[in-house]
Amino acid sequence: MSLPWALVVCISSALIVESEISRIRSMEDGDEKILFNPSSSRSLSYHIYTLWLFTFSDLKTIVGPKTAFGILSAISGPVLTTDSSPNALAILRRLPIVAFWAWINLLPFTIDNQRQPKSVQEDSANKSWRPMPSERISSAEAKYLMFAFYSAAFFVSLLIGGSKQCVALMLLGYWYNDLRGSDESCIVRNLINGFGFICYASGATEIALGHGPAMLNQTAYLWFSIIGLIVFTTVQTQDMSDQAGDSLRGRKTVPLVVGDKRARWTIAVPIAMWSFACPLFWRFGPGGYVVPGTIGAVIVFRTLSKTSVEDDKITFRIWNLWMVWLYLLPLVRRYTIT
Repeated sequence: MSLPWALVVCISSALIVESEISRIRSMEDGDEKILFNPSSSRSLSYHIYTLWLFTFSDLKTIVGPKTAFGILSAISGPVLTTDSSPNALAILRRLPIVAFWAWINLLPFTIDNQRQPKSVQEDSANKSWRPMPSERISSAEAKYLMFAFYSAAFFVSLLIGGSKQCVALMLLGYWYNDLRGSDESCIVRNLINGFGFICYASGATEIALGHGPAMLNQTAYLWFSIIGLIVFTTVQTQDMSDQAGDSLRGRKTVPLVVGDKRARWTIAVPIAMWSFACPLFWRFGPGGYVVPGTIGAVIVFRTLSKTSVEDDKITFRIWNLWMVWLYLLPLVRRYTIT
């Protein structure tokens, strides 16, 4: 199915939500108080922008990188798929569909995450522009939206692909947010992130391949598992800059559990190891180690020596660049096979 059909499902869900959510009421002191009423003062564009704000922070870490991963993996052809001669132009045309799938699956997760009371408290301190602390939407409305868009994500996935990954992401989201998997243990938190990356990566690749006969091969599943391990061992990079907010909500992230200095070594050592191990897995010559090794060395240096909040935010952006380069390795390998 094409992107227009997926958009029809999503827009229909949004219209249903807009219609039904107007009936949400809250009883306070015996009086009925209207929490939300999509009248002329709040147009459909207002609500669409609210949805956009829910996912804005994760566009650079989830939607963009996973879209790139899916497209690059599909173009890699026989390295990761059963397609010996992929049509790169046809795959690139699916880029909007891949990006939309990643976004529509991310949206209900972020709504569920940001509607949690501790999340609202944390965001009020450092991300007050988000829909919950800025009071663009109430907690009851957010819960309704979450269920509506989980349903929309599932039906979209049935249309364009990635339905198994969609269901897995729902379960992981419930574990992460509602069972407090993100708060109670830094190991569980990283584990859920690792599994989530695998789901996004495999789902995005499946959609990029289209509905033809091409499928992922065994090497792809092994490579996706390695990507999951990389995330599991290094994703705490994102937690270094947010220790104040995480401490406020009692979240047990790596830097808060083992301390800032030790946490930095838990990043530096795996980054150095994976920068060497990934080119080795793909059997590159010396030249294949240069780019991932250089970016990895920058991350190691910055992690250990640049320790301010702003520095940690920049290091996390470089970590995302490093991950994207790792995503490129199968494609590079395809054109270096002799």
